[in-house]
Amino acid sequence: MKPLHSLGVAEIGAAYRDGTITPPRLLRHLLDRIERLNPRVHAFIQVDAEAAMLAAEAAGAEFARGRARGPLHGIPVGIKDIIDVAGLPTTCHSRILLGNVAAADAAVVARLRAAGAIIIGKLSTHEFALGGPAFDLPFPPARNPWNTDHHPGGSSSGSGAGLAAGLFPLALGTDTGGSVRNPASQCGIVGLKPTYGLVSRRGVFPLAFTLDHVGPMARRAQDAALLLQAIAGHDALDPGSVPAPPPRATSAGIAGLRVGFVRHFHETDMPADSEVASALEQAAALLSAEGAIVRDVTLPSLNDFAAVNRAILHAEAYAIHAPWLRDRPGDYAQLTRSSLLTGAFLTADDYIQAQRARGWMIERVERALGEVDVLLTASSMDPPARIEDAAEVARTYPRQARTPFNVTGHPALAMMAGLSNGGLPLSVQFVAGYFQEARLLDVAAAFERVAELPSCRMLEED
Repeated sequence: MKPLHSLGVAEIGAAYRDGTITPPRLLRHLLDRIERLNPRVHAFIQVDAEAAMLAAEAAGAEFARGRARGPLHGIPVGIKDIIDVAGLPTTCHSRILLGNVAAADAAVVARLRAAGAIIIGKLSTHEFALGGPAFDLPFPPARNPWNTDHHPGGSSSGSGAGLAAGLFPLALGTDTGGSVRNPASQCGIVGLKPTYGLVSRRGVFPLAFTLDHVGPMARRAQDAALLLQAIAGHDALDPGSVPAPPPRATSAGIAGLRVGFVRHFHETDMPADSEVASALEQAAALLSAEGAIVRDVTLPSLNDFAAVNRAILHAEAYAIHAPWLRDRPGDYAQLTRSSLLTGAFLTADDYIQAQRARGWMIERVERALGEVDVLLTASSMDPPARIEDAAEVARTYPRQARTPFNVTGHPALAMMAGLSNGGLPLSVQFVAGYFQEARLLDVAAAFERVAELPSCRMLEED
């Protein structure tokens, strides 16, 4: 058998059912691994070992009685620390909320518990899911397991780092400007931002109400699909939630798939690093070789999308944080404080015009998706920078093509497309029509099968 920490969700479930392993055995293995590797990657803010072991023992007893609840039964899941877990602090990686113990589970955590999943702990994030890696916070920033001198992307940084390092098989992240897909891109995993409203945000600390999403993160597309099925569903207590059936992947292939390649994002709007551009060309060629019909499509300028995202995000984030910015400005990291204060200088006209432009952008993306099945675009324009090189992090961090689909609310998935010469992940992004997550996951699974993607060396460590 492969190392326990490298098993996928379906493999774990099969081993539970035939008695090859038990939930307590898997959890003990992961807890030992966390103790050994977390000091290098800083994925966790808090490991909830005792409660997790009680849940694992309960799951083991259910399996022994032949009572398997479903594919997530007994599966450990890490939770980004802006998502409430009852009895644990939701700190948002900030001094502002130290000691802020959640009274109840977020809706997504409640759904995970109902599915039999094991909540293993709270994961590192950029402060309040904003900005980038910072060293003036109460917890250290997560690091990239492919090379711990580099950042892992964010803001769901601990989710991406922990998955790539083999600390847990599944994680939840949040995505307002790309924060599920950024760590997926930089850590070589799969991250899906669902359609706006498909997954409840109740019990998740908001960054920008118009743009916030909760999404699944995993090492494989199939695992992300299983996690999405568990957390998706209408929540009448979330005003942004919409009734839609949970998507189910069909294991369809690539043959005949109509792919719209948005080249101008990385060729002219924001010229990408040459290795990223080459990886995107290779991805398009691979899809074509498998029978996909690839053609260029044009969307609004990436810079226009980014401007609309910034205006909405900063205006809404400032409205949330204004009282703390007045009373406790020194308790924020400098990077977070500077970003949040941008919203103080936006006018009502700026915000309304951004919302109007957003409607036009939705129309343009919908028009393109009426002619193709999926869009192929860049995710990150550069490999991950060294985490302590503040200037390079600041230069490369906003160089990405993820924010357009927070603006429009379309489902978007980022995944590995290869490795740089320096041994760091390169990435690709797929986008589909509203509530077409199954199509995205099918494409990602098919791409995995033919692309022969490597896994992180840390994942292979015993």
